Amino acid sequence: MKTKAAVLYAPHTDYKVEDIELDAPKEGEVLVKFAASGMCHSDEHLVTGDMVLDAEITEMMGWQQFPIVAGHEGGGEIVEVGPNVGDLAVGDHVVTSFIPSCGVCPPCSTGHQNLCDLGATLLSGHQFDGTTRHHTPGGDDLATMCCLGTFAEHSVMNKASVIKIAPDIPLDKAALVACGVTTGWGSATYAADVQPGETVVVVGTGGVGMNAVQGASMAGARYVIAVDPVEFKREQAQVFGATHAVANLEEATALVGELTWGRMADKAILTAGVAEGDMIAPIMGLISKGGRAVVTAVANMAATEVQLSLFDLAMQQKQLVGTIFGSANPRYDVPRLLGLYQSGQLKLDELITNTYSLDQINDGYQDMRDGKNIRGVIIY
Repeated sequence: MKTKAAVLYAPHTDYKVEDIELDAPKEGEVLVKFAASGMCHSDEHLVTGDMVLDAEITEMMGWQQFPIVAGHEGGGEIVEVGPNVGDLAVGDHVVTSFIPSCGVCPPCSTGHQNLCDLGATLLSGHQFDGTTRHHTPGGDDLATMCCLGTFAEHSVMNKASVIKIAPDIPLDKAALVACGVTTGWGSATYAADVQPGETVVVVGTGGVGMNAVQGASMAGARYVIAVDPVEFKREQAQVFGATHAVANLEEATALVGELTWGRMADKAILTAGVAEGDMIAPIMGLISKGGRAVVTAVANMAATEVQLSLFDLAMQQKQLVGTIFGSANPRYDVPRLLGLYQSGQLKLDELITNTYSLDQINDGYQDMRDGKNIRGVIIY
């Protein structure tokens, strides 16, 4: 079939919106008609080159990164199924899971679905069998972001990459839980393990960071300090539970010292647009003895240098941990978070700053770069 998609042909270029060819779903796969797709910063890393593999690696692995149908934060309806898709059926409403969960590998079976072994294929550009379902009008293969490709009106994906949800949940709101909401909320509640009464600093308050603020507040933190250079985001952070908001790490350090009588924060969460090695030392300086710093933000794949006081790390018994998907279990936590939304406890409507058509995708990402959006959403 033909469908409309936003294709990124190379880093440092704009998306090209065009008709592509889409194969029917194979065994274990479903065809989803999307209602909405969140415009996550992770897709921007393909544009900037931060998440682009070395050409020698892709050639050796037989992978393809470009051209690519990006997008991994989607909500839609199943319109066709292949054989052996379990309990999924035509008409089901689903959200995508940018980390698939097979349910049987060692991480899945021990309660760590965010580390599913199928995640090894996420940058391959292929489906799990090593082939593609998306093609240019000329018949060339198109890669997909995280085996999904939600920047398209339709896409084919494996059953391990979709989560069935209740049919009465608005799909434009549900799409946000496919990545940004769960990643940020889980970074606070799971990875940082925020406890009632604690002081928490969230560095970067975009679509992920704002949900780390929301998660820390819901977990009962006494103080939630949002750090962002954009005034609009600092103002919005207070809607999601921040008690204070400052523009930079220097201001945060002074404020946290004042609020805690010098003991500093219990937890700090890095959710900036791009993680940089020189951010780590000041973030570790924000936390107290026995405190924990969580790195959620994506860094350039080639970056290896970090500024960190090893003496302080050991002698103050501090923790520096990484997390993907907020250390959440998507098959449990996505429905759980949507349930919290339905009961009025989780803010999703307020996250959507602007909506765009697929043809406006480049405008939407420019708005993100300019600090105008908490989350932009493409509506199909």
